[in-house]
Amino acid sequence: MSELEALGARHVRAARGGAEFEGDRRLGYASCLWLRSAIRVQLELRRDRVRSERELYDFVRAERCEDFIGPEQTVAVDASLRDSFLTHSQYAAQLVKDAVVDRFRDRTGTRPSVDREEPDLPLRLLLRRDEAVLYADLAGRSLHKRGYRDVQVKSPLSEAIAAGLLLLSDWDRRSPLLDPMCGSATFAIEAAWLAADRAPGLGRSFAFEKWVDLDQKLWGELFDDAEARAERGLRDVPPILGRDRHAGAISVAERSARAAGVRNLVDLRVAEVSRAVAPAEVTTVVTNPPYGERLGEGQDLEDSWRGLGEHLRGFAAGSVAWVLSGNPELTRFLRLRADRKVPVHNGPIDCRFVRYALGPS
Repeated sequence: MSELEALGARHVRAARGGAEFEGDRRLGYASCLWLRSAIRVQLELRRDRVRSERELYDFVRAERCEDFIGPEQTVAVDASLRDSFLTHSQYAAQLVKDAVVDRFRDRTGTRPSVDREEPDLPLRLLLRRDEAVLYADLAGRSLHKRGYRDVQVKSPLSEAIAAGLLLLSDWDRRSPLLDPMCGSATFAIEAAWLAADRAPGLGRSFAFEKWVDLDQKLWGELFDDAEARAERGLRDVPPILGRDRHAGAISVAERSARAAGVRNLVDLRVAEVSRAVAPAEVTTVVTNPPYGERLGEGQDLEDSWRGLGEHLRGFAAGSVAWVLSGNPELTRFLRLRADRKVPVHNGPIDCRFVRYALGPS
């Protein structure tokens, strides 16, 4: 929510699975460009009570989708149902699509086609009991897809979650930061972008850029300003270090950092955490150690956490560590006392983002 307020959003309020806010077209464009922890930015088109398939069809058909795309363009619909008169989301999505294309056909004699992968107008229906809400997704592809990660690489942490956790931490963006178990370096790359004031939306496209009502002048101004800020910010990035015991992980991390344009800003090396010396200049550690879903996944898992704890105990007084844990049984192997625990959902796993004050007690 603080990200939205910083962009100038009005009446920001928490909602199930996200936040609701008010703003103008500039805010919509800027949200796609600048939000680091968001997955999508949706424009509410209409909201009403519907109690039957016919009422849902009429509800959608009344929306002027021709204000967004022409009949030669593409559309796709996702539907989410909660305790509604419909029980199949695919059928609900089909009803919405039929209403949209029927309106086009009646007015123009032709209709948009469906493109599930890269639609020009991504629509989403939320049907809660008898309340229907129709949204247009300004971004299209999920905002967590920054473009720097190889699609073949599976990471336990998405770019949006990593950025959100960095924002939750007390890192000041000016002091050095270390991830001693960095894997594919999602924390390190997102930290470099954050410190450099680089908008996460640079280097990718958005659905709204294909809409007929695009304000090209406004979008160009926002984009140019973001590029200028990123160029200026490159001069002020503090040391950002990533370490991992697996050479293969560091190789993947280097490729991702290069694709993100920050390879020269992040120090990536192979290192075993239990034998690593705490860098004297680092006072903030953020990491996502492997935690599995059960404690009984092997001695190696417990040893990894013991090694991390030994490493963290080597930092100077005043240092802090933020550790993401999806298994509360594992944190005891750190032999550190937490002073803050933040509930976090990492995909289907309930996690805690745990803060530890480091240094001699």
